[in-house]
Amino acid sequence: MGARKRIAAEQRKEAKKEQYFAKLQNVPTSPRKMRLVADMIRGMEAFRALGVLKYSNKEASARVGKLLRSAIANWEEKNERKAENGELYIKLIYVDSGRTLKRMRPAPQGRGYRVRKRSNHVTLFVDTKTEKQN
Repeated sequence: MGARKRIAAEQRKEAKKEQYFAKLQNVPTSPRKMRLVADMIRGMEAFRALGVLKYSNKEASARVGKLLRSAIANWEEKNERKAENGELYIKLIYVDSGRTLKRMRPAPQGRGYRVRKRSNHVTLFVDTKTEKQN
């Protein structure tokens, strides 16, 4: 690795120390279904979002709720204190498509239909609310 790349990598690494996030990879749900849940809680206060996810009837909401609890725990670990109600909010959440398993389904007259079993990756960032953000 060259010097320029090493310096850029170190800068990215330092910037990541100031961010509080959690990742969920290879979730066996289509990205489209997961984005519906992500859009539901984007920008919301963290503990309020947990309540919304708890009472949502979507299957993906349980996974996102677990991911949000992990991101809150990461914040608490880095700051060495418990998060208070109303202090954290979801800064950024995005869903990327993961690997696609390609399968064949038998069809009439000797044909086969293609079945794409999609998966996704979810990344969730939490942050504290400051006075200038309100």
